[in-house]
Amino acid sequence: MHLLVVANETVTGRKLIEAVEQHAGQDLRVTVICPVRQPERGYVIYQDTRRASAGRRLDRTLSTLREEGIAADGFVVEEIARRDPRVRLSVNPRNLGDYGNRRHAASLARGTYLKYHDSDDVMYSHCLQVMVEALEREPTAACALSASHAWPGGSCPMLLTPRLSYEREYLGYGLFQLGPAAALFRTDVFRALGGFDDTIHVADYLFWMRACTQVNVLLVPGDLFYYRIHGDQELSKPTNTQAYAHATGIAWRMLNSSECPLTGETLVRAKRNFTYVQARGIYRMLKRRQFSGAASVIKFCGLGAADWIRYLRPPKRHADAGTPPPGRKVHA
Repeated sequence: MHLLVVANETVTGRKLIEAVEQHAGQDLRVTVICPVRQPERGYVIYQDTRRASAGRRLDRTLSTLREEGIAADGFVVEEIARRDPRVRLSVNPRNLGDYGNRRHAASLARGTYLKYHDSDDVMYSHCLQVMVEALEREPTAACALSASHAWPGGSCPMLLTPRLSYEREYLGYGLFQLGPAAALFRTDVFRALGGFDDTIHVADYLFWMRACTQVNVLLVPGDLFYYRIHGDQELSKPTNTQAYAHATGIAWRMLNSSECPLTGETLVRAKRNFTYVQARGIYRMLKRRQFSGAASVIKFCGLGAADWIRYLRPPKRHADAGTPPPGRKVHA
């Protein structure tokens, strides 16, 4: 097994060792790569060059592994690009922000498929093979989607039309909460859809909401990558609450627009479930004395007094919502 470690300042020695030791007993090869970047808040700042800073960070990581008897080699990212012509290196003159960086990276992509990966996550060795093979066999799908668990409702692959995607989001257990790393995109389709915009914290949620009105998506087996939760993530920042409050307002407008693929009683149920989620969120914030957050949801979620009266009902969700009918053949 080949384990790739990205050496950054957020990975402490003990956490690193514990992560590697999870693979003890396997034929393990460890490679450490270290990005060169401008230090920011929370990172150690050195007086000399960023390149020397990256070299020391790499040396510390390798020493930590080797002191525990773990064989490892490693490179600074620029060195990988010099050694292997298949690796292209692009350095931003400044930090473009979370989704600004993602947009810039997507503009550099040349391949048929595009896959994001965050340095604080782990992509398992079989991830790309599973996603690429599934997407190649289903030409009508714009992207392949995985999650940290098995998809409820059926076996994979499952091809979701826009209607099924919206049913899974609003009548089932969700779909639009997935981050960029959950998908393998067809590059041309991703660009045609406009990619992720620059909205902080919620650009992925808004992208899925918009894209799933236009294209089919393919659900592939879950647990193809490890999504690490920690305190330095964008979603843990205080501005996240207000950003999501604004996003729910956009979602409500989408449910009421002609672009929404749901109709009739299905749409009414979706609106009831949506309204209940907002009411539950407001209640939980008030209970935790997060009054400003509750006020943001009330202000920006888009629901007027008549909407609350009409749609606030106990939710009705089912695990098989958004599952293709049994007769729908998907290339396995």
